Amino acid sequence: MDLQIKDRVALITGATDGMGFETARILAAEGCKLVLSDKEITRLEKDAASLDADYICVAADVTDQAAVDAMAKQALDRFGRIDIVLHTAGITGAKGHPLEVADADYLEAWEIDFMSAVRVARATFPTMRANRWGRFVCITSENAVQPYWDEATYNTAKAALAAFVKNLSYKEAEHGILCNTVSPAFIETQMTDGMMEKRSKELGVSFDEAVESFLDEERPGIALKRRGRAEEVAAAIALIVSERGSFINGSNMRVDGGSVQAVQN
Repeated sequence: MDLQIKDRVALITGATDGMGFETARILAAEGCKLVLSDKEITRLEKDAASLDADYICVAADVTDQAAVDAMAKQALDRFGRIDIVLHTAGITGAKGHPLEVADADYLEAWEIDFMSAVRVARATFPTMRANRWGRFVCITSENAVQPYWDEATYNTAKAALAAFVKNLSYKEAEHGILCNTVSPAFIETQMTDGMMEKRSKELGVSFDEAVESFLDEERPGIALKRRGRAEEVAAAIALIVSERGSFINGSNMRVDGGSVQAVQN
């Protein structure tokens, strides 16, 4: 399917691997120009060389508005516009009893998982408004609507992010900007690799056994009995940011294998 986004300029944060880079692959194949960003870009620059696309890699700390503004300026200086913004940068944050994790832990997740999106939107919406066309997609999580008790720092930041993007969708549509979220669950990424490595050590089992037991005990809604793949999330993102997704606004697309056991978000 032609997604009708040839020559669109897509800015992707957290682009080094996982969902960000897999989306870059698809958008490159669709003829998009790419602005690939992460806090540290040594590996990203190496991997991006495999993409058949006009691209730049930009180092930016999304906790710093000046750095985010500079990232957007580099994109505009190179390509003259920004059409698509995919914000994937984030952390799992500290875990523990909600009343026992420190204020600093909540603030860390808030700054990186929530406020970073506010900063990216501030920096990129003016050019999309001027061009009367834009797509803004943030990665939230199943945790935004199905919180797990020991992940309060992450849960609250991601829930706020979902609400923020919904808020944006009401007013930005009049400028031609569609705002949506994508909620993955238990995807094969460095984040879940780390979780499962820790679990395997704690339980004294293999990595695969740790994954299997986690699915049985913690994610019974994933009837497929496997982790999702980054490219499966990327395919959903690509549809939403395309011209084919021109009537998708203010939505949260779950790519969670059924992990969220509810009909509504």
